[in-house]
Amino acid sequence: MISSLVRRLLRMPALLATCATALAMAPAAAQSWEPSRKVELIVPSGPGAALDTAAREMFNQLEKRKLVTQPLVVSNKSGGAGAVALQTLEQHAGDGHWLSIFTSGMLNARAIGSVTTTYEGMTPLVVMLEEAVVVAVRADSPIRNATDLVARLKTDPGALSIGVATAIGNHIHAGIAKPLMVGGVDISRLRVVPFKSSAESMTALLGGHLDVVAASTPNVITNMQAGRIRVIAVATSERLKGALASVPTWTEQGVPAVYASVQGVLGPKGMPAEQVRFWEQSFKQVIESSEWQAFVAKQNWRPVYMGSSDMAKYMETEYAATKKLITELKLDTQPK
Repeated sequence: MISSLVRRLLRMPALLATCATALAMAPAAAQSWEPSRKVELIVPSGPGAALDTAAREMFNQLEKRKLVTQPLVVSNKSGGAGAVALQTLEQHAGDGHWLSIFTSGMLNARAIGSVTTTYEGMTPLVVMLEEAVVVAVRADSPIRNATDLVARLKTDPGALSIGVATAIGNHIHAGIAKPLMVGGVDISRLRVVPFKSSAESMTALLGGHLDVVAASTPNVITNMQAGRIRVIAVATSERLKGALASVPTWTEQGVPAVYASVQGVLGPKGMPAEQVRFWEQSFKQVIESSEWQAFVAKQNWRPVYMGSSDMAKYMETEYAATKKLITELKLDTQPK
């Protein structure tokens, strides 16, 4: 009996060593997650739109660098200010094989209260780029610059029709409303007309059906270079480069206002930490690549990287600022 006890005690170090080895390996195993089947990226816009173009380039870079070896599929789910895309993502809790593009417009939709499904509870993964909102008029417009625009709208906020895509109160609307508010315009009285796309609002501008268009940068370059429109202001802290380098900022024109929207990636609710780490690291490599930076520069966007925790903080801070602006626009009192 004693010898049996001795034998068991002698075996204890080996058992403890085995347990220690298993415990030491556990974190490594937890960190080694990678997709094991098709990955689907939901895009809250139609094919060919700026969001769709960016999403496809993200996946192109992931494939090119062999950061993901499983099939990568882009799924377009437009509508509801991003709510349709988020409703799809909501069905796949805890599954890192499902992702969605995040836009600043989702903050606006939540602030307005116009959607039943929001990004709340979803998993922030990365912010990948920042886009500017510009203001354009026809080449023959009497509005020559931002000073003219502010002066006209301070006198009569409804004097000019302003086209935005794709919804009242979204980030494009905010991109012109914030500078006008800083300039002393009663932005709750602006005459804003929503369009399904910036291509449609630009067509309306050129056809004389609108006075002003607010849009993201890729949507104005062709018409500006052709001399059909004049881009009078950009809501960035400094001038853009490339095709829009001649466009002055609002601040240069006496209106100290900056507004930028972002694009990023969300995961579903309840994603395990190892899945979050995988996507953070993979997308970070994409952002740091020269190909991605060249793609972003061509669109007159700015490459920006925020990991999961920084993105969560950004969303919280930006939502508070957005809510304040939506209140000034008196859109949070609209019927739901």
